[in-house]
Amino acid sequence: RPPGEAFLETSPDLKMPIQSITAREIIDSRGNPTVEVDLTTDIGTFRGAVPSGASTGIYEACELRDGDKARYLGKGVLKAIENVKTLIAPAIAGMNPVEQDAIDKKMMDLDGTPNKTKLGANAILAVSLAVCKAGAAQKGVPLYRHIAELAGTGKLVMPVPWMNVINGGSHAGNRLAMQEFMIGATGATSFKQAMQMGCEVYHCLKGVIKKKYGQDACNVGDEGGFAPSIQSNDEGLKLLVEAIEKAGYTGKIKIGMDVAASEFCKDGKYDLDFKNEASKAEDYLDGDKMLEMYKGFVKDYPVVTIEDPYDQDDWESYTKMTAEMGEIQVVGDDLLVTNPARITTGLEKKACNALLLKVNQIGTISESIKACQMAQAQGWGVMVSHRSGETEDTTIADLVVGLGTGQIKTGAPCRAERTAKYNQLMRIEEELGDQCTYAGENFKNPLK
Repeated sequence: RPPGEAFLETSPDLKMPIQSITAREIIDSRGNPTVEVDLTTDIGTFRGAVPSGASTGIYEACELRDGDKARYLGKGVLKAIENVKTLIAPAIAGMNPVEQDAIDKKMMDLDGTPNKTKLGANAILAVSLAVCKAGAAQKGVPLYRHIAELAGTGKLVMPVPWMNVINGGSHAGNRLAMQEFMIGATGATSFKQAMQMGCEVYHCLKGVIKKKYGQDACNVGDEGGFAPSIQSNDEGLKLLVEAIEKAGYTGKIKIGMDVAASEFCKDGKYDLDFKNEASKAEDYLDGDKMLEMYKGFVKDYPVVTIEDPYDQDDWESYTKMTAEMGEIQVVGDDLLVTNPARITTGLEKKACNALLLKVNQIGTISESIKACQMAQAQGWGVMVSHRSGETEDTTIADLVVGLGTGQIKTGAPCRAERTAKYNQLMRIEEELGDQCTYAGENFKNPLK
């Protein structure tokens, strides 16, 4: 069996302590090193591998890199691996993997810094993921059910898959400023059907792009989406509407955007031509002009969710947008970085109405659960997310079902590190049968 699949008839009351932990450098989907951990208990070996983002918020937990330019251009993770082997492993050996909170807290105490800069969030998270899988196996339940029990989730919900089918921003070599144009099959009746609808639109979109821009434009970005040579954000939205119509799903598939505005914020204004070195300062837009543009998108296209519409420190613009456009989902990613302290500020300022949940932004499973619960308690939406540099680890598929958030983004239905998550979700839905529902139109608050 592959690691993490060792299910036995066991009881959580039985002590199955952590016996050993080893770590290694593996390669992520962008050709950069990342951390993988194998954790062994009496009943098997369980594996956790950590993703890595390209457009990272400045408030994210520390991804520890070696900085040795002679090796992997400075991106090696040997220090993080050494920290797993020599500091984390001895500290948690003998602990019970069912006790996720206690183990995560032990690692955080061992690190002792607010941003996990000593051990590295990548070192800590790899262990936290492996612990979670070992805990599920010890209880003899699937990973999603173990997570649901850790979080106290009432019902299990299959998420709307938000597929990033047109790439721009830091993920693509075109001049498109906004990073992701997504489709979500809110009108499907099951996750399986949502996948079929998304895949069909993806293929129709390929045909539309090929016809308009040629075969070269069908090359894909880091997350499997197309990166046609367009600059206008309107043009990206028009392409999606045309592909949705061609596939026969008008009204059943909505559009989402990840603007990733921190990537092109310059002195408090926004440069929508930031990939052009000759872009002019007089063309930059202020927060109010950006707001008018977003209102136009929502009026003219079926856009229902917009992520990171402003810079990670532009709280004022966020609050204004959420007040004036509360009917759509305004998602904080770089703004909140899955961090309970930033989420508290976001709640106080009414800066957004949804959280993007990325386990590697905060660095442990238990803190991710806490961040999700904080958001859900205030009626916020929660979208679980991959990173642009991914691995074949599928934990986030189980996480989104276990937390019942009703929405996930993990790329286009293309590239195996993306489809691995979607395929795991299809298996989970099949296994659960009538014990789960599909979030659909209720993707913002599926537990209500």
